[in-house]
Amino acid sequence: MIEGISAVTLLTADMARAVVFYESLGFVLRYGGGDADFTSFTIGSNYLNLALQPDYAAARWGRIVLYVSDVDAMHARALSKGYEPSTAPRDAEWGERYFHISDPDGHELSFARPPA
Repeated sequence: MIEGISAVTLLTADMARAVVFYESLGFVLRYGGGDADFTSFTIGSNYLNLALQPDYAAARWGRIVLYVSDVDAMHARALSKGYEPSTAPRDAEWGERYFHISDPDGHELSFARPPA
């Protein structure tokens, strides 16, 4: 039986740029950094990893949904850092409040609050 996800690993063409993006949104660096080939951020008891592939070009689409305590505060933080989320926070018919933003390599992140 599958019990959960421990980590998700995304490719990046520019580790330094990706690390700045994730740290500026509040991700906590666990391992690696801007000059590393592999970087890991702590997300609760799980991890978001970045693997350097300099010739990587985003050609596929995917989304990671990350639960946060305050969707609107995370959206405001992204805007304050100069990022442009693709959607504004909204309440979904399935009960979540969420917004979407893409990282510098085109990976879509959905910051959401689970249904009450």
